[in-house]
Amino acid sequence: MKKAEVLPGRPYPLGATYDGEGVNFAVFSEHAKRIEVCLFDPDHPTQEIRRFPLLETTYQVWHGYVPGLKPGTLYGLRAHGPYEPKKGLRFNPHKLLVDPYARALHGKVDVSAPVYAYRGVDEGDKDADLTMDTRDSAAGVPKAVVLADDFDWEGDCSPATPWHRTLLYELHVKGFTKLHPAVPEALRGTYAGLAHPAVLEHLQRVGVTAVELLPIHASVDESFLVKKGLTNYWGYNTLGYFAPDARYSASGSLGGQVTEFKQMVKALHRAGIEVILDVVYNHTCEGNHLGPTLSFKGLDNGAYYRLTEKDPRFYLDFTGCGNSWNATHPYALKLVADSLRYWVEEMHVDGFRFDLATTLGRDRGGYDTRAAFFQILHQDPVLSQVKLIAEPWDVGDFGYQVGNFPVRWGEWNGKYRDTIRRYWKGDDRQAAEIGYRLTGSSDLFSLSGRKPTASVNFVTAHDGFTLHDLVTYGGKHNEANLENNRDGANDNHSWNCGVEGETADAVVNALREQQKRNFIATLFISQGVPMLVAGDEMGRTQQGNNNAYCQDNALSWVNWTLSARQQEMLDFTERMSRLRREQPVLSKRRFFRGAHIWDSELKDLAWFKPDGNEMRKEDWEKPYVRSLSFLLGGDAIAALDDQGHRLVGDTLLVLSNAHHEPVTFLLPAIEWGADWERVVDTTVSGDCSHIHTPAGGKIQVAGRSLVVLRRPATEL
Repeated sequence: MKKAEVLPGRPYPLGATYDGEGVNFAVFSEHAKRIEVCLFDPDHPTQEIRRFPLLETTYQVWHGYVPGLKPGTLYGLRAHGPYEPKKGLRFNPHKLLVDPYARALHGKVDVSAPVYAYRGVDEGDKDADLTMDTRDSAAGVPKAVVLADDFDWEGDCSPATPWHRTLLYELHVKGFTKLHPAVPEALRGTYAGLAHPAVLEHLQRVGVTAVELLPIHASVDESFLVKKGLTNYWGYNTLGYFAPDARYSASGSLGGQVTEFKQMVKALHRAGIEVILDVVYNHTCEGNHLGPTLSFKGLDNGAYYRLTEKDPRFYLDFTGCGNSWNATHPYALKLVADSLRYWVEEMHVDGFRFDLATTLGRDRGGYDTRAAFFQILHQDPVLSQVKLIAEPWDVGDFGYQVGNFPVRWGEWNGKYRDTIRRYWKGDDRQAAEIGYRLTGSSDLFSLSGRKPTASVNFVTAHDGFTLHDLVTYGGKHNEANLENNRDGANDNHSWNCGVEGETADAVVNALREQQKRNFIATLFISQGVPMLVAGDEMGRTQQGNNNAYCQDNALSWVNWTLSARQQEMLDFTERMSRLRREQPVLSKRRFFRGAHIWDSELKDLAWFKPDGNEMRKEDWEKPYVRSLSFLLGGDAIAALDDQGHRLVGDTLLVLSNAHHEPVTFLLPAIEWGADWERVVDTTVSGDCSHIHTPAGGKIQVAGRSLVVLRRPATEL
């Protein structure tokens, strides 16, 4: 009897797995009637050379084993079943599908090809999706690549930087090195470019302990952008949750992108820098009912996406992107967990920042901190040990959940961003808010049992103004996005310092530089985990564009040619980062008590008015409080070091004046400190440590500036 060409194989692991003698295929679909694997010629990827069905099903997984197949094989899937959109079923075997577990993708989506399951894409027919299109889409769909796992990690391990010692640095893989003169031109904008010694040197100089990479999962450009000649530069439009995007590869797309990514991680780890991935599990690139059919939609639409109960033809959309991932379905959740675990175990990444994470915490009744997604990560022995960061909002009802994520999570603290911006802009009624935000946001995180490190503090992020633009523009200027300046946030809490846009006015420019130093200094003296955006330390501008998601050009790329002013900004940021590393009172592991700790001479935290008296409850409620100071007691740290010794550091006194006029501060009396050394003054970019002031003396703090004074630990 002739031996079958396709053996039964195994239902696990999902995807295509090479074992040295052949490849096992395993694909989940609860409602499909038949799953086929299509093989393609590596030299002519649009040419199908073989097709075979997966005849075995176990636990709703279709599987089969093909002897003799080797790494480098290109393949895609076809799913047979009912095409009944009104029932939420969108099977169409004429559409080639990307394996959800593909480790690498070769080729790009061509939106001009028949990648839609229906005809009439451009005719404006709202019911076009009800009629199936029988044209083959293979020419316009990327092919999955079979890989062998033979990378030599050479003993690589995570730097495992504690949260309280972490400095996050958000960057775009391409944009960070595309213009870097020290990086070889062929490597600019790639994973290899990010691993270049000159790049690592810059990161180490700034004190970065973890790079947070904008999405590197394989993604797709939306058709409306392609028609405008634009691309989705940020990459928040995922197609493959296991595949590093080949657009950032200098090593090709037949698996070289995977090896290159691993080499990048290994180099960053050797430099003491962790790798955090910004991941987009809240929605995919397939959009709403009129979007393309590329993978999940054609394999099992209702399993992977949240559909409306009354009319499952349509999608629940908590993301503003057309669909929402179905975090209530076991196999959709399994894919997320498998993907995350793959990136940790096989790709050695150190954590994740979850885009629109509120969506993943939505069960059938709404957002719930005990949702299945959170429970899966909490109990997982691998995923529970890496850094987990939430963007704690989405666009659905009750979507703003800052402070309401489970105990193991850090959160992008949007309240910190807005408060710090409003304070330095000079808004009224910011005193109480600024008090909470500078000290770790205990009002948001303490009741849930979390600590200051749950607060990821940021003044800017990729989606919004750069730091330079925050002090240069009063409104957005997004005309380059070709949406008539309607896109992007309108409420930015920005201030242009008197002139809209760039100016030659020396007074205005000096004020802008001072404001930028105020923001940087505030970020580094705040309790919590600071996050910088790549280029802010050098005054990068996007010319007022606060939504440059589609600008894959010099507008978004980091410019490494620095003016004298930009070099001063970089030097100032470096000094603030070093100050934070050297001063244990700036990276507290527990919330302040406002009391003496151990047998300390000083309170761990005390707030003062400019007249030198401690602030009282009624002082926090006054609407015009823009000038205040606080003392951090260096001998009152409620923590031990790793060797079990009491932590003792310098005592710091921060004088903050957001008023436009100078304010004279009377320093606390002698019991609060002897002579004070000035270590930061945002009116100047250089060193000011030679200036000393006695306790009980006076210091005039210039308008819109911040001063940090130090009392050495040896004097305690």
